[in-house]
Amino acid sequence: MGRKTLETLSEGMFYVLMALLHAQRCGTEIAAFVEERTGGRVRLGPGTLYTILGKFEEEALIRETAVQGRKRTYQLTGEGKERYQAEVDRLRRCLADAEEESLC
Repeated sequence: MGRKTLETLSEGMFYVLMALLHAQRCGTEIAAFVEERTGGRVRLGPGTLYTILGKFEEEALIRETAVQGRKRTYQLTGEGKERYQAEVDRLRRCLADAEEESLC
């Protein structure tokens, strides 16, 4: 069986979805959100960010809502919200497994 596209998100991908969870944002706003939210631990350069955004558009997890010159604004789709929640659930299971293992 082949691996599903975006079955497991990278940390950067996860935070991009988080950035769009409650607000439409452009690329620079997304990058700033991620850096601030992670205390600088995760920094997305333009190449990485726009690769992620392109992949998310292909997978219909986000959609472009506005274009002003070079500034493009994005919004999470219903499918994107579901994918974000699925990743949150997966990470919670990972943490529960780790906590259980540390008790052994």
